Amino acid sequence: MRDDVPSAAESEPADCELIEHLPFDTEAVIGARAKIGLVVLASDYTMEHEFRRVFATPGLAEGIDYYEARIRNSPKITPESLAAMGPLITDTVDLILPGADLDVVAFGCTSASMVLGEEAVAQAIAKARPGTKPTNPISAAFAAFDVLDARRIAVLTPYRRDVNEIVRGYITGKGYQVPVFGSFNEQDDAVVAGIDGASLKAAVRRITADHKVDAVFVSCTSVHLLDAVAEIEAECGLPVTSSNHALAWHCLRLAGVTGSRPELGRLFEFNPAHAWF
Repeated sequence: MRDDVPSAAESEPADCELIEHLPFDTEAVIGARAKIGLVVLASDYTMEHEFRRVFATPGLAEGIDYYEARIRNSPKITPESLAAMGPLITDTVDLILPGADLDVVAFGCTSASMVLGEEAVAQAIAKARPGTKPTNPISAAFAAFDVLDARRIAVLTPYRRDVNEIVRGYITGKGYQVPVFGSFNEQDDAVVAGIDGASLKAAVRRITADHKVDAVFVSCTSVHLLDAVAEIEAECGLPVTSSNHALAWHCLRLAGVTGSRPELGRLFEFNPAHAWF
């Protein structure tokens, strides 16, 4: 022992009574109804912010909490950088409340879920959390399209062309039609996170102006759209959802949440034909 480090006995004041093993009870407070795990991209500025907005909505998610771990990724969105996340998913999920049961685990990258495939993402999650319900933004978007009875989808992304080709092919490959596809053609996540509301509204107006579509989907968890969803819906007359918007809704649905929050857009309205909310 170093001479300058006091022993436990020496560090206690002579007049201090040490009382240990005090009795206590426990209660389920945080995550009492459900615990949701989120795998968030290391480069993502937006996902946690938008989830906080949804989960803080009064009356919507009491007793349901989410817990995040960040996955290493390149801030440059390319097919190669997206595929590189595949081998990292399981270990990242394992970082979320190790040993605790999670009800839902969401992988937070839309384009990577399409590059890797939804089933591969689900399998990677299951390796760390067997029996947990998995989801990701594109699976959530498909569930949202079905609830909204939408088959013809106007898609808006920030991605560059080769990623956009993957996105369009994946969506149409699942039986949906994409009559119009718009893009900002920006591959840097940090820049995408700063795209302002006016630009998003103008882009939605542009892609819906002369096309017959059932809904609008804005792809990419870096895009900040949630606060403007209801306003954009009112302007374009169509249901609108985005990666974070659909994913938060899907996580709640999988966790068994009931309720109706129309201020969050049509997707969050109660639909008796789909008794999810």
